[in-house]
Amino acid sequence: MTTRRATRAVFQAIFALALWLMNSFPGGRPLSAQTNWPEFRGPAGNGHATAQHLPTKFNETDNVRWKTALSGRAWSSPVIWGNQLWVTTATVDGSTMSAVGLDKQTGEILHEVRVFDVANPREIHFTNTYASGTPVIEEDRLYVHFGSYGTACLHTDSGQILWQRQDLPCHHWRGPGSSPILDGDKLIFHLDGYDYQYAIAVNKRTGETIWRTPRSHDYHSDNGDHKKAYGTPLVITAGGRRQLISPTAKGTVSLDPKTGEELWFVGWEQHSTACRPVFENGLVFLTSGFPKAERFSVDPTGTGDVTKTHVVWHSRRGIPSKPSPLWVDGLLYLVHDSGILHCMDASNGDTVWQKRLGGSFSSSPLSADGKIYLLSREGAAIVIAPGREYRELAVNQFNSGFEAAAAVSDNALFLRTTTHLYRIESDQVGQTPPPERSQKSSQKGSQESSPRGSSERDQ
Repeated sequence: MTTRRATRAVFQAIFALALWLMNSFPGGRPLSAQTNWPEFRGPAGNGHATAQHLPTKFNETDNVRWKTALSGRAWSSPVIWGNQLWVTTATVDGSTMSAVGLDKQTGEILHEVRVFDVANPREIHFTNTYASGTPVIEEDRLYVHFGSYGTACLHTDSGQILWQRQDLPCHHWRGPGSSPILDGDKLIFHLDGYDYQYAIAVNKRTGETIWRTPRSHDYHSDNGDHKKAYGTPLVITAGGRRQLISPTAKGTVSLDPKTGEELWFVGWEQHSTACRPVFENGLVFLTSGFPKAERFSVDPTGTGDVTKTHVVWHSRRGIPSKPSPLWVDGLLYLVHDSGILHCMDASNGDTVWQKRLGGSFSSSPLSADGKIYLLSREGAAIVIAPGREYRELAVNQFNSGFEAAAAVSDNALFLRTTTHLYRIESDQVGQTPPPERSQKSSQKGSQESSPRGSSERDQ
């Protein structure tokens, strides 16, 4: 009996080890695909997914599980929690701003919540929309941010609006574009406009302000157009402290995410910063913005103005203004707005290779399943292999262009074009194309809420 028990224990241990190996990389990272894609650029905010068996070739019909039409005009990316997928949208004129919830498995629209009505929306740039900021989601809660037009929390099961704020001033000048993030009990976002520029943390349960930190650096300009920005922050741990890396115009600030206290600052000449920071191998990679972006690699362990002391390297060549960078195995992939893909050595900024892809780009690249996905404004979904030489795997064409970044859940790609949302996954080739869902015909349990609070008025 003792021998049998010992044998059983050995087999149980071997089985447990086999399961662990099946679900782990050699470095200990899980191979199993994550279900949740909670914010702009995914769980770590860096454009990486753990999915497997993602398709390389796909288009309007091949490898498409479902396709759902979306109304309005919006560049925000999808976010996913469990079986729910949410996006934001707005009317072309910005008079109505909404949140749309879909069933991840079927593409059926479950909720369409009118969150804000705006009597006099300000003019925006033709490349922007009134719903360009990606929401953030967690269990039972969705947080949407339309710049100073309003921020709100929704219950994801019912679509009920739990709290709203429209009292935070900011004249975005070219329209809002920043995305919010969650950090513990705080919802954190930026309001960098023509007149006001600050980072703010609010209580995610109530919407009440926890801290608000004005930008303290010198913009070296009285022109408010040079003070605006569209960046999304990133929380990291470096130098023995948690830091909120907060890009703005003319520089980036590191703040204590608990208190909003400024830790360090690095400055540059450009404004309208839009790219999200990347943190890898102890370095923060930052993009400066317009009119001609530069790339900065910063050691985040300093204090005060670290522009002359903690910039490890910086580059002016081939740096995008809108698509965020992608770090894979020590290489940085930068897709320029004008369609040139630039691969750099992340340790020193040296060019490894560059390739003209054609077209134009706003969407940030994705790394998943040993591939890199690049989405153009002309509707091309280009798939390449990462590495020190350019190797193209496929060019897939869609009817409408891409402005939003991709989302990934359960070994499927979720792609938003300017007109539709798609679920893309393998083993769909040769099947009858799924019926296209329209926003009106597929609604179920549609919600509508009139905004509460004052009527005050970032890719």
